[in-house]
Amino acid sequence: MNKKVAVIFTGGTISMKVDPRLNAAIPALSSEEIMAMVTNIEKFTDIETINYGEYPGPHITPKMMLELSKLVKQTVARDDIVGVVVTHGTDTLEETAYLLDLTIKSEKPIVVVGAMRNSSELGYDGPSNLSAAICTAISEEAKNKGVLVVMNNEVNAASHVTKTNTLSLDTFKSPEFGPLGIVDNDKVIFYRDIVNHHHIETDSIESKVALIKCAAGMDSDLIDYCINAGYKGIVIEAMGRGNVPPEMVDGIEKSIDKNIPVVIVSRCPTGRVLDTYGYLGGGKTLRNAGAIFGDNLPGQKARIKLMLILSITSDINAIREIFEKDIYTK
Repeated sequence: MNKKVAVIFTGGTISMKVDPRLNAAIPALSSEEIMAMVTNIEKFTDIETINYGEYPGPHITPKMMLELSKLVKQTVARDDIVGVVVTHGTDTLEETAYLLDLTIKSEKPIVVVGAMRNSSELGYDGPSNLSAAICTAISEEAKNKGVLVVMNNEVNAASHVTKTNTLSLDTFKSPEFGPLGIVDNDKVIFYRDIVNHHHIETDSIESKVALIKCAAGMDSDLIDYCINAGYKGIVIEAMGRGNVPPEMVDGIEKSIDKNIPVVIVSRCPTGRVLDTYGYLGGGKTLRNAGAIFGDNLPGQKARIKLMLILSITSDINAIREIFEKDIYTK
Protein backbone atom coordinates (compact mmCIF):
# COMPACT_ATOMS: atom_id res chain seq x y z
CA MET A 1 0.00 0.00 0.00
CA ASN A 2 1.40 3.36 -1.07
CA LYS A 3 1.90 6.31 1.23
CA LYS A 4 -0.59 9.11 0.63
CA VAL A 5 0.44 12.72 -0.02
CA ALA A 6 -2.01 15.63 -0.12
CA VAL A 7 -1.29 18.21 -2.82
CA ILE A 8 -2.95 21.55 -2.13
CA PHE A 9 -3.28 23.68 -5.27
CA THR A 10 -3.36 27.45 -4.78
CA GLY A 11 -2.52 28.60 -8.32
CA GLY A 12 0.54 30.40 -9.64
CA THR A 13 2.50 29.93 -12.86
CA ILE A 14 2.41 26.15 -12.44
CA SER A 15 -1.32 26.32 -13.26
CA MET A 16 -1.08 28.84 -16.10
CA LYS A 17 -1.01 28.83 -19.88
CA VAL A 18 -1.02 31.59 -22.48
CA ASP A 19 -4.40 32.98 -23.48
CA PRO A 20 -4.08 33.79 -27.23
CA ARG A 21 -6.52 36.70 -26.93
CA LEU A 22 -4.41 38.38 -24.26
CA ASN A 23 -1.06 37.00 -25.42
CA ALA A 24 -0.27 36.57 -21.73
CA ALA A 25 -0.34 33.77 -19.18
CA ILE A 26 -3.40 33.32 -16.94
CA PRO A 27 -4.62 30.56 -14.58
CA ALA A 28 -6.09 27.81 -16.76
CA LEU A 29 -5.01 24.29 -15.75
CA SER A 30 -6.97 22.23 -13.25
CA SER A 31 -5.25 20.22 -10.54
CA GLU A 32 -6.13 17.04 -12.45
CA GLU A 33 -4.51 18.35 -15.62
CA ILE A 34 -1.32 19.27 -13.77
CA MET A 35 -1.12 15.94 -11.95
CA ALA A 36 -1.62 14.09 -15.24
CA MET A 37 1.73 15.52 -16.38
CA VAL A 38 3.53 14.08 -13.34
CA THR A 39 4.18 10.70 -14.90
CA ASN A 40 4.80 7.50 -12.95
CA ILE A 41 4.07 9.15 -9.59
CA GLU A 42 1.63 6.32 -8.79
CA LYS A 43 4.64 4.01 -8.39
CA PHE A 44 5.74 6.04 -5.37
CA THR A 45 2.64 7.37 -3.64
CA ASP A 46 -1.11 7.91 -3.73
CA ILE A 47 -2.16 11.50 -4.30
CA GLU A 48 -5.11 13.38 -2.85
CA THR A 49 -5.70 16.77 -4.46
CA ILE A 50 -7.18 19.69 -2.55
CA ASN A 51 -8.16 22.83 -4.45
CA TYR A 52 -7.62 26.01 -2.44
CA GLY A 53 -7.84 28.33 -5.45
CA GLU A 54 -6.28 29.60 -8.67
CA TYR A 55 -4.45 32.68 -7.44
CA PRO A 56 -1.43 34.36 -9.03
CA GLY A 57 1.33 34.92 -6.47
CA PRO A 58 0.70 38.68 -6.06
CA HIS A 59 -2.98 37.99 -5.22
CA ILE A 60 -2.08 36.05 -2.08
CA THR A 61 -2.51 38.11 1.10
CA PRO A 62 -1.24 37.43 4.64
CA LYS A 63 -4.78 36.54 5.73
CA MET A 64 -4.98 34.00 2.91
CA MET A 65 -1.60 32.62 4.00
CA LEU A 66 -3.02 32.08 7.49
CA GLU A 67 -6.10 30.37 6.02
CA LEU A 68 -3.77 28.12 4.08
CA SER A 69 -1.82 27.41 7.27
CA LYS A 70 -5.00 26.22 8.97
CA LEU A 71 -5.83 24.00 5.99
CA VAL A 72 -2.33 22.48 5.98
CA LYS A 73 -2.53 21.89 9.74
CA GLN A 74 -5.83 20.03 9.38
CA THR A 75 -4.51 17.98 6.47
CA VAL A 76 -1.12 17.05 7.90
CA ALA A 77 -2.79 15.97 11.16
CA ARG A 78 -4.63 13.15 9.37
CA ASP A 79 -3.31 9.65 10.06
CA ASP A 80 -3.54 8.63 6.39
CA ILE A 81 -1.40 11.55 5.17
CA VAL A 82 2.41 11.26 5.34
CA GLY A 83 3.16 14.71 3.92
CA VAL A 84 1.67 17.79 2.29
CA VAL A 85 2.72 19.62 -0.88
CA VAL A 86 1.47 23.15 -1.60
CA THR A 87 1.68 24.61 -5.10
CA HIS A 88 2.10 28.38 -5.11
CA GLY A 89 2.90 31.39 -7.26
CA THR A 90 6.61 32.18 -6.99
CA ASP A 91 6.25 35.94 -6.39
CA THR A 92 5.04 35.41 -2.81
CA LEU A 93 6.07 31.79 -2.34
CA GLU A 94 8.82 32.52 0.18
CA GLU A 95 6.47 34.59 2.36
CA THR A 96 3.79 31.91 2.45
CA ALA A 97 6.38 29.19 3.08
CA TYR A 98 7.86 31.19 5.96
CA LEU A 99 4.44 31.85 7.50
CA LEU A 100 3.64 28.13 7.29
CA ASP A 101 7.01 27.35 8.86
CA LEU A 102 6.37 29.73 11.78
CA THR A 103 2.79 28.62 12.46
CA ILE A 104 2.83 24.82 11.94
CA LYS A 105 4.54 22.35 14.24
CA SER A 106 4.57 18.88 12.67
CA GLU A 107 7.17 16.19 12.14
CA LYS A 108 5.62 15.36 8.76
CA PRO A 109 7.15 17.01 5.67
CA ILE A 110 5.42 20.12 4.32
CA VAL A 111 6.75 21.21 0.94
CA VAL A 112 5.99 24.35 -1.07
CA VAL A 113 6.57 24.26 -4.82
CA GLY A 114 5.96 26.37 -7.92
CA ALA A 115 7.07 26.87 -11.51
CA MET A 116 8.98 29.58 -13.35
CA ARG A 117 7.60 28.72 -16.80
CA ASN A 118 3.94 28.28 -17.67
CA SER A 119 2.60 25.25 -19.51
CA SER A 120 2.62 27.06 -22.88
CA GLU A 121 6.37 27.63 -22.74
CA LEU A 122 9.09 25.27 -23.86
CA GLY A 123 10.72 23.69 -20.83
CA TYR A 124 7.64 23.95 -18.58
CA ASP A 125 9.11 23.08 -15.19
CA GLY A 126 5.89 22.51 -13.26
CA PRO A 127 5.67 18.70 -13.49
CA SER A 128 9.35 18.11 -12.69
CA ASN A 129 9.24 20.48 -9.70
CA LEU A 130 6.01 18.89 -8.47
CA SER A 131 7.39 15.37 -8.75
CA ALA A 132 10.52 16.40 -6.80
CA ALA A 133 8.32 18.01 -4.14
CA ILE A 134 6.24 14.83 -3.80
CA CYS A 135 9.40 12.71 -3.54
CA THR A 136 10.49 15.01 -0.71
CA ALA A 137 7.11 14.78 1.04
CA ILE A 138 7.30 10.94 1.22
CA SER A 139 10.90 10.89 2.43
CA GLU A 140 11.59 9.75 6.00
CA GLU A 141 14.67 11.99 5.97
CA ALA A 142 12.47 15.05 5.34
CA LYS A 143 10.73 14.71 8.70
CA ASN A 144 11.26 17.31 11.44
CA LYS A 145 12.86 19.83 9.09
CA GLY A 146 10.10 22.41 9.10
CA VAL A 147 8.59 23.70 5.87
CA LEU A 148 10.69 23.08 2.78
CA VAL A 149 10.78 24.71 -0.64
CA VAL A 150 11.62 22.42 -3.55
CA MET A 151 12.43 23.88 -6.96
CA ASN A 152 14.89 22.84 -9.66
CA ASN A 153 15.76 19.67 -7.68
CA GLU A 154 17.07 21.69 -4.73
CA VAL A 155 15.63 21.51 -1.22
CA ASN A 156 15.75 24.73 0.78
CA ALA A 157 14.48 25.72 4.21
CA ALA A 158 11.54 28.13 4.18
CA SER A 159 13.34 30.25 6.76
CA HIS A 160 16.38 30.72 4.50
CA VAL A 161 15.16 30.63 0.90
CA THR A 162 14.46 33.65 -1.31
CA LYS A 163 13.65 34.32 -4.95
CA THR A 164 16.89 35.64 -6.45
CA ASN A 165 16.10 36.05 -10.15
CA THR A 166 13.05 37.07 -12.15
CA LEU A 167 13.23 34.23 -14.69
CA SER A 168 15.87 31.59 -13.89
CA LEU A 169 14.68 28.07 -13.14
CA ASP A 170 17.08 27.99 -10.18
CA THR A 171 15.79 31.28 -8.80
CA PHE A 172 15.05 29.94 -5.29
CA LYS A 173 18.25 29.90 -3.30
CA SER A 174 19.48 30.27 0.26
CA PRO A 175 22.27 32.84 -0.26
CA GLU A 176 23.33 32.86 3.38
CA PHE A 177 23.61 29.14 4.09
CA GLY A 178 22.98 27.18 0.88
CA PRO A 179 20.41 24.42 0.25
CA LEU A 180 19.59 21.69 2.74
CA GLY A 181 19.86 19.05 0.04
CA ILE A 182 18.93 17.87 -3.43
CA VAL A 183 16.48 15.57 -5.16
CA ASP A 184 18.43 13.07 -7.24
CA ASN A 185 17.12 9.96 -8.97
CA ASP A 186 13.74 10.37 -7.23
CA LYS A 187 15.34 10.44 -3.77
CA VAL A 188 16.11 13.27 -1.37
CA ILE A 189 19.65 13.65 -0.09
CA PHE A 190 20.17 16.05 2.82
CA TYR A 191 23.54 17.64 3.55
CA ARG A 192 22.66 19.79 6.57
CA ASP A 193 19.91 20.51 9.08
CA ILE A 194 18.16 23.52 10.62
CA VAL A 195 19.67 24.63 13.94
CA ASN A 196 17.25 27.31 15.17
CA HIS A 197 13.61 26.66 14.37
CA HIS A 198 11.07 29.22 15.57
CA HIS A 199 7.36 28.67 16.18
CA ILE A 200 4.59 31.22 16.79
CA GLU A 201 1.27 29.82 18.02
CA THR A 202 -1.53 32.02 16.71
CA ASP A 203 -4.79 31.78 14.80
CA SER A 204 -4.86 35.41 13.64
CA ILE A 205 -2.58 37.93 11.92
CA GLU A 206 -2.09 41.70 12.03
CA SER A 207 -2.02 42.91 8.41
CA LYS A 208 -1.24 46.56 9.16
CA VAL A 209 2.56 46.27 9.08
CA ALA A 210 4.66 48.44 6.75
CA LEU A 211 7.92 47.66 4.97
CA ILE A 212 10.20 50.62 4.14
CA LYS A 213 13.38 50.25 2.12
CA CYS A 214 16.13 52.62 3.14
CA ALA A 215 18.13 54.63 0.58
CA ALA A 216 20.54 57.57 0.60
CA GLY A 217 19.08 60.84 1.86
CA MET A 218 15.73 59.47 2.99
CA ASP A 219 13.88 61.21 5.82
CA SER A 220 11.01 60.35 8.16
CA ASP A 221 8.11 61.18 5.83
CA LEU A 222 7.16 57.56 5.11
CA ILE A 223 7.48 56.61 8.77
CA ASP A 224 5.31 59.57 9.77
CA TYR A 225 2.72 58.49 7.22
CA CYS A 226 2.64 54.99 8.68
CA ILE A 227 2.19 56.36 12.19
CA ASN A 228 -0.66 58.64 11.11
CA ALA A 229 -2.29 55.88 9.02
CA GLY A 230 -2.57 53.57 12.01
CA TYR A 231 0.08 51.01 11.18
CA LYS A 232 0.78 48.63 14.06
CA GLY A 233 4.39 47.85 13.14
CA ILE A 234 7.16 48.96 10.77
CA VAL A 235 10.01 46.98 9.24
CA ILE A 236 12.91 49.00 7.84
CA GLU A 237 15.37 47.51 5.38
CA ALA A 238 18.32 49.55 6.59
CA MET A 239 21.72 49.99 5.00
CA GLY A 240 24.56 47.56 5.60
CA ARG A 241 24.88 46.40 9.19
CA GLY A 242 21.63 48.14 10.20
CA ASN A 243 22.12 51.88 9.72
CA VAL A 244 19.85 54.65 8.40
CA PRO A 245 20.30 58.27 7.26
CA PRO A 246 20.14 60.65 10.24
CA GLU A 247 16.89 62.22 9.02
CA MET A 248 15.08 58.90 9.59
CA VAL A 249 15.98 58.70 13.28
CA ASP A 250 13.28 61.12 14.42
CA GLY A 251 10.56 59.04 12.78
CA ILE A 252 11.89 55.81 14.27
CA GLU A 253 11.97 57.35 17.76
CA LYS A 254 8.49 58.79 17.32
CA SER A 255 7.15 55.39 16.25
CA ILE A 256 8.66 53.62 19.26
CA ASP A 257 7.35 56.35 21.60
CA LYS A 258 3.86 55.56 20.29
CA ASN A 259 4.42 51.84 21.01
CA ILE A 260 4.72 50.98 17.32
CA PRO A 261 7.58 48.46 17.05
CA VAL A 262 10.31 49.15 14.48
CA VAL A 263 12.24 46.12 13.26
CA ILE A 264 15.60 46.74 11.59
CA VAL A 265 16.90 44.37 8.90
CA SER A 266 19.40 44.93 6.09
CA ARG A 267 18.80 45.65 2.44
CA CYS A 268 21.93 43.55 1.74
CA PRO A 269 21.09 40.06 0.42
CA THR A 270 23.29 38.34 3.01
CA GLY A 271 24.59 39.07 6.50
CA ARG A 272 22.91 39.93 9.79
CA VAL A 273 22.26 43.32 11.36
CA LEU A 274 24.05 44.32 14.57
CA ASP A 275 24.42 47.47 16.65
CA THR A 276 28.00 48.10 15.51
CA TYR A 277 28.00 51.83 14.66
CA GLY A 278 27.48 54.64 17.16
CA TYR A 279 26.99 57.68 14.92
CA LEU A 280 23.55 59.30 14.47
CA GLY A 281 21.50 56.76 12.50
CA GLY A 282 23.98 53.97 13.27
CA GLY A 283 22.72 50.65 14.61
CA LYS A 284 23.82 51.39 18.18
CA THR A 285 21.76 54.60 18.34
CA LEU A 286 18.74 52.83 16.84
CA ARG A 287 18.88 49.95 19.30
CA ASN A 288 19.42 52.35 22.20
CA ALA A 289 16.25 54.12 21.06
CA GLY A 290 14.32 50.86 21.25
CA ALA A 291 14.48 49.51 17.71
CA ILE A 292 14.41 45.71 17.33
CA PHE A 293 17.06 43.91 15.29
CA GLY A 294 15.87 41.18 12.90
CA ASP A 295 19.07 39.14 12.46
CA ASN A 296 19.52 38.00 8.84
CA LEU A 297 15.87 38.05 7.78
CA PRO A 298 15.01 39.90 4.56
CA GLY A 299 12.37 42.60 4.89
CA GLN A 300 9.49 40.55 3.49
CA LYS A 301 10.03 37.73 5.99
CA ALA A 302 10.60 40.06 8.94
CA ARG A 303 7.25 41.66 8.06
CA ILE A 304 5.49 38.27 8.10
CA LYS A 305 7.07 37.45 11.45
CA LEU A 306 6.07 40.81 12.96
CA MET A 307 2.50 40.39 11.65
CA LEU A 308 2.21 37.08 13.46
CA ILE A 309 3.80 38.32 16.68
CA LEU A 310 1.54 41.39 16.78
CA SER A 311 -1.48 39.08 16.70
CA ILE A 312 -0.46 37.78 20.16
CA THR A 313 1.27 40.78 21.78
CA SER A 314 1.90 44.51 21.28
CA ASP A 315 4.53 44.68 24.02
CA ILE A 316 7.74 45.90 22.38
CA ASN A 317 9.97 44.10 24.89
CA ALA A 318 8.17 40.81 24.23
CA ILE A 319 8.50 41.35 20.48
CA ARG A 320 12.20 42.12 20.91
CA GLU A 321 12.69 38.90 22.86
CA ILE A 322 11.22 36.83 20.03
CA PHE A 323 13.24 38.56 17.29
CA GLU A 324 16.55 38.88 19.12
CA LYS A 325 16.80 35.73 21.22
CA ASP A 326 19.35 34.16 18.84
CA ILE A 327 21.37 37.39 18.33
CA TYR A 328 22.22 38.77 21.75
CA THR A 329 23.40 36.74 24.71
CA LYS A 330 21.98 37.55 28.12
